[in-house]
Amino acid sequence: MKEYISLSHGSGGALTQKLIREIFASAFDNVYLRKLDDASVVELRGGRYAMTTDSFVVDPIIFPGGDIGKLAVCGTVNDLASCAAEPRYLSVSFVIEEGLPFDVLESVVSSMAQEAGQQRVLIITGDTKVVPRGKADKLFINTTGIGLVHKTLEAGMIRPGDKILINGPVAQHGVSVLAARQGFEGRESLKSDCKSLWPIVKLLLQEHVDVRFMRDPTRGGVSAVANEMAQSSGFSLVLAERDIPVTASCKSFCEILGLEPLDIANEGKMLFFIGAKDAHRALRILRSVPSCRRASVIGDVLSERKGKVYLKTAAGGSRILGMPVAEALPRIC
Repeated sequence: MKEYISLSHGSGGALTQKLIREIFASAFDNVYLRKLDDASVVELRGGRYAMTTDSFVVDPIIFPGGDIGKLAVCGTVNDLASCAAEPRYLSVSFVIEEGLPFDVLESVVSSMAQEAGQQRVLIITGDTKVVPRGKADKLFINTTGIGLVHKTLEAGMIRPGDKILINGPVAQHGVSVLAARQGFEGRESLKSDCKSLWPIVKLLLQEHVDVRFMRDPTRGGVSAVANEMAQSSGFSLVLAERDIPVTASCKSFCEILGLEPLDIANEGKMLFFIGAKDAHRALRILRSVPSCRRASVIGDVLSERKGKVYLKTAAGGSRILGMPVAEALPRIC
């Protein structure tokens, strides 16, 4: 039977992984791509550099806490940061639907320029395409980023006993975008966490914290990244539901709609795998940053070599936390 692409193939979960491995990774197979990291690291004269690329199709293009322009810069910076790479250069390409108001485009571009300026990243090249009305939805953006690597990080460096940290509450971005899209009452209290994370990564590296690996939990949320890391490292992980921060407004919203906060996209969060002896020091450093006051140790790496993720529930039980499969929130980033 002939197969077709579904929205779930873009969810960041199991079907996305299947699509990447069976179609793209097999066709483009090489030593860099096999790692399937958020960025690839290459040796160049003068240093080691990471390169990443991303596309942004969020709907709506303006949402509480950001817009597609800020999201494009932050998302690319964060993919580089997850490889311990200091962001240096960006390219940007715009696909614009005929009829997009100029003031909307100017606002988005201004957001990009402001965020790039704050992160000291130069946008050095780009491209623009305009398509007929109805052939795209307002505005799509693609970015490519290049950054200087400060430390080697690989999933293979994760070891039993390592602690898993997150720098703040989960699910804020996905919930904010969905509430704005649907026009839900009370959406004013829901704000995206869209934020560039290189400053906090840089702080941990400068303090010589024993960071083994890190990954930003965007599409598929914490569930997807935890499962990817368990499979990549070979070790099982255990997360404690009670220790995973969720804002009251996000929790209520998810309960009403039957959503799992751990499956929802974040755009200003990083999962850190830290050597056990450095975990509490790392937590103190993170909490010294105003935006990371609710940073928390949320789990451990187990010695079990099954590559599974267990969730200790708030009720005191335990269950398998699987890789998300269906697309709960399409076009969230």
